[in-house]
Amino acid sequence: MNHSEHGTEADTGLAEVLGRIARTLQAEPDVDTTLRAIVKAAVDHIDGAEQAGISLAERRGRIRTVAPTADLVTEIDRIQYRTHEGPCVDAIAEHEIFRVDDLATDPRWPQFAPAAAGSGVRSMLSYRLFLTDSTLGALNLYSGHPDAFSDRTAEDGRMFATHAAIALAAAQQEAHLRAAVEHRDTIGMAKGILMQHHDVDPVRAFRILVEASQQNNMKLHQVATWLVEHHRDL
Repeated sequence: MNHSEHGTEADTGLAEVLGRIARTLQAEPDVDTTLRAIVKAAVDHIDGAEQAGISLAERRGRIRTVAPTADLVTEIDRIQYRTHEGPCVDAIAEHEIFRVDDLATDPRWPQFAPAAAGSGVRSMLSYRLFLTDSTLGALNLYSGHPDAFSDRTAEDGRMFATHAAIALAAAQQEAHLRAAVEHRDTIGMAKGILMQHHDVDPVRAFRILVEASQQNNMKLHQVATWLVEHHRDL
């Protein structure tokens, strides 16, 4: 068998795996379950990956680790967030893929790399999770061995990250819609209170709720619930 034929077989095998993973992720019922399924599939199917985790990009530049496969993942990510250095931070900020062959010798992150290597991680792969221009976060893969990820593995991981981003975005959208339906009545009551107290129309009342949500880093329904419960004190 020549290299071309071997490559074609590998591509076909990966396509089948990705298709199966995509169907599995789409069947997950909520965001947390989807996140756990993504990291498990990453460790199961990406060569060299011993641990995995996802860093979610949140408001005001915050990054939060979710669904880590081990405490070590949380520890390494905490070092990245504290030093504002590392492949995960750069993958989110620069919209690139970052591969680290050996953290013990990599000069790109002078604060993060030595600390991470001292904690037992030597190789990393970080992929930006995104749809069009919207960055959801990063998928991070970890190994305790140097040179754990090959060029081929890095490319395979890129395709996996694309499927993961689609699944995560779909799960997040469904969660938002479900929350909107569940809290529709409360939001409507809060709008009515603002319309009466401030003599504004429904559009302006909703904007006030949204602005309060953003300024206080709270979900819209949480602001609405607070207003409904405390409007007599206003």
